[in-house]
Amino acid sequence: MALINISICLTDIPKEAIKVSERNGKKYLSIVVAERKEPDQYDNTHTVYVSQTKEEREAKAEKRYIGSGKLIAFNHVTPANVDDLPPAQNFDDLPF
Repeated sequence: MALINISICLTDIPKEAIKVSERNGKKYLSIVVAERKEPDQYDNTHTVYVSQTKEEREAKAEKRYIGSGKLIAFNHVTPANVDDLPPAQNFDDLPF
């Protein structure tokens, strides 16, 4: 299992990108999380930017970056990797 821990700069969000739902009145922002080609100076592996419209993509408009993040991978035991685990400690001195 892996997670991506993201940090977003709220002051960098363009106000016009925030959409208000007619149905529930809540505010929404469409974003994109993309993997970086190389980690940055802070070891961030992903970048976050405001989603572009089709017209903005076709016009090759500049992306509005609002954050970054790191991939967090968890090591979990599977039948394939159980033999790679370190041996358990010997607990023969337990009183039971």
